[in-house]
This record gives sequence, structure tokens and C-alpha cells, in this order.
Amino acid sequence: MKKIRNFGFLSLILLWLALVGFLWFGPKQQDSLAERRPLTQLPEISGETLLDGGFMTKFEKYTLDQFPMRDRFRQLKSLTHYYVFGQRDNNKIYIADGHAAQIEYPLDEDSVNRAIKQFQRVYDRYLKDSGSQIYATVVPDKGYYLAEENGYLALDYGKMFAQVQAGMPWAEYVDITDCLGIGNYYFTDTHWRQEALLPVAKKLSQAMGVTYPRPDDFTITQLERPFYGVYYGQAALPMKAEPMYILENDLLDSCTVYNYTENKYAPVYNMEKLYGKDQYEVFLSGSQSLLQIENPSGNPDKKLIVFRDSFGSSLAPLLVQDYARVTLVDIRYISVEVLGQFVDFQNADVLFMYSSLVLNNNLI
Repeated sequence: MKKIRNFGFLSLILLWLALVGFLWFGPKQQDSLAERRPLTQLPEISGETLLDGGFMTKFEKYTLDQFPMRDRFRQLKSLTHYYVFGQRDNNKIYIADGHAAQIEYPLDEDSVNRAIKQFQRVYDRYLKDSGSQIYATVVPDKGYYLAEENGYLALDYGKMFAQVQAGMPWAEYVDITDCLGIGNYYFTDTHWRQEALLPVAKKLSQAMGVTYPRPDDFTITQLERPFYGVYYGQAALPMKAEPMYILENDLLDSCTVYNYTENKYAPVYNMEKLYGKDQYEVFLSGSQSLLQIENPSGNPDKKLIVFRDSFGSSLAPLLVQDYARVTLVDIRYISVEVLGQFVDFQNADVLFMYSSLVLNNNLI
């Protein structure tokens, strides 16, 4: 018995030494593709950081991020939470009707008001006397269609929509919630599916008095790489990848997208992004502060300006038909004060379109 205990004790010591050796000298992962974030790297050692405890604090984060087979252990933890302990969510992420979603609760009215104040700054500085027609809508997150009916806490969406309408009396509000359902969203991601957005594009186009896109106008093309959304990694559960589609036609093939930040042109669908960290960036190259879609067959006198977040990346190409220029602005990444240097606001159609996720989380 004593030999068995000694052997077990020695095995634990060897295992601990192997783990320490791996953490100090083993290969380091720079990023977590599953979680879409950079992983903590080995901190530098100095007398100061050893004395003030800074090294050990950073080293603890490093060991958690660089632990061998980390993703497997994360998945085991999530499976245990769901199926052994019966917890209904893991780090506020739940699965219902095959969809992964995050609990979004409660409504943060102050956050919504801060966003409205930013929109008001845009209106006062550029739109008040511009002769432009102004519209607004809120993109509901998946919880609008999923949370309450599956017993999860949910925002008071009606109160949020009313707050936005009341705070933007100078804009015509367009309610798009009746054009959507849970089937319009990816199973493993926050975002909506482009191939399911024609009803939304139709309603917005009709409100703005322009030609709306029809299903027969497009070819639905499945991309060669399966889609793994942001919740796929965050939930750490064995979820299936899903197909990803884009809508193509000759009109979109003829359009080019100018990126003001990078000072270069790109196509509407950037296929290089299909193999990056976030495949949704295929649509207009992802989150960008200022883009302009140029449509050579559009009416030279018509232009559309869309204030948007990432949801607008997949929708905007469906709104270009009548417009020679569609400018996309994300005021999370560019100062309102400098917009006038790049954007002509005179006699434009202007659409404010941000998601409930952005409005409710102090992101504007």
C-alpha cells in the first residue's frame, strides 16, 4: 500500500512538472479561434512585478488561456453544467430550438439614451437643414423571438423601440420585427442570414420610396466553408457548423466598395474573410468606420447614407438598386465631428439602423 501511495505521489509530481514545463517552454497559442479573442501570453518577469504581485496575476490568466487541451476542458465544463447540474445557461449563453443565444437583460435605458444623443448630434450638425429624408429602425436580437417563449429573461423590447421613436421625432420609424423570425438568424451566431433578409429590404425600400429587391433578382450561392458563429466558441458545446449563403447578381458584381480607412476598393463580398476569425466579415469586409458602395447603374441624383453596426453589412447590398452611392457609417469607430469631411448629407435618404445588442450595451 505504501508503494502505491508513493507511486501515486510521484506521478502527481511528474504530472505537475510536465504541466509547468509545457506552460513555460511549450508552444504558445496567439488567438482562440473558438472565442475570437487574443490569448494571454507569458508575462515578463521583473523585480517590480514579482514584488507588487503583478506577475502572478498575469501568470494566472496566462495559465488559464494556455492550458493544454483547453477547448476540450471548456466543452466538458459546459456539458457538465447543462446535462449534469441542469443549469439553463453557461456564462449567460443558452440553447433553445437549436439556436445559441445570449441572455440580454435588463433594458438599459441610459445606454439607449446615450445612443439617441449621438444620433441627435448627427442630426443637429448635418441633417437638420439638409433636405434629407430620414428613417430609423432597430434590429432585434435573437432574444426577441427566442427568450421569453423558452423561459429566459428578455429585454422589454417594446419599451426600447418606443424610446428610440420618441427620441428621434425627426425620423420616420420603420418597424421590421414583423419581417423576421428566429429562422432568419444563424444558429451559432448573433447575426441574421442575408438570404432571409429580402422582406426586410422590401419594407425599408418601400418606406424610402425606392425599388425593392425581389427573390428572382438574385442567385443564392452557398460558400465553400461552413459557418461557425461567435456562440459556437462561447457556448463550448458540440454544435454543428451551418451553411453560409450570399445573394449574387450582375448589379452587385458591378458595384465596388471604397474603404476610407484603408484607402482602397474591394468587392461587395470579400472572400478572403471567409478564412479569417469571423466569417461574417465576408459581407463588406466586416466592421468598418466608413464605406461607400458605388453603383454604376444607379441614379446619379440618388444617394443613401446608413448609420449602422455589423447587421447592416449583409443588408446594405440589398438596398443599392436605385442609388448611385450608398455610404455606410459606424459612429462607434469614427467621430461625428469629422463626418462632414467625407460625407455629403444634402438631399440624401438617411437610415439609422442599429441592433438592440449595440443600443443596450453602451457601445455607441
